[in-house]
Amino acid sequence: MNLAQILFYIMAFVTLGSALVVAISKNLVRSIFMFFVTLFGLAGLYVLAVADFVAVTQIVIYVGGILVLILFAFMLSGKQTLDAVAQQQNKFISLGNLYAFILAALFLVVMVNVVFKADVNALPWVKTAKETGNVIPVNQSGINNIGINLMTRYLLPFEAISILLMIALVGAAHLSRKEGNA
Repeated sequence: MNLAQILFYIMAFVTLGSALVVAISKNLVRSIFMFFVTLFGLAGLYVLAVADFVAVTQIVIYVGGILVLILFAFMLSGKQTLDAVAQQQNKFISLGNLYAFILAALFLVVMVNVVFKADVNALPWVKTAKETGNVIPVNQSGINNIGINLMTRYLLPFEAISILLMIALVGAAHLSRKEGNA
């Protein structure tokens, strides 16, 4: 076993373990911070898969944007709302959750079936790309090209998305604020 495999197993264990804590934990604060660890672990798996741009995008968008929105929503929510969530009787296995468990089991069977039976090298479009030499090697110029396009040609959509996220944050703060007795 080489170093890359050892790192993969460590990152996979951290990612799956923290995701399991997110799903099982009854403490909302602990769940949010373990979700933070899960997203970083997923970015680490992307780095190991030599998908640097996807890893950076994972960190910037999910860790930097979405998780911050979740934290703000948590901080701006009222104490009564958080107490009501904490007091809920949440039975993990109950008759009401039976349909969700059946659906999750079916998805698991499909995913395991796809993973074990998929032969990526036998796909027709992959064979055609290999035969015609239409394969883009992973190198530094692709990442540089993405960065240059993002900051020149696609700057307006990039900034529009950042403004949209800011509007969502301001809207969440406005919706969660308490009305005074004026």
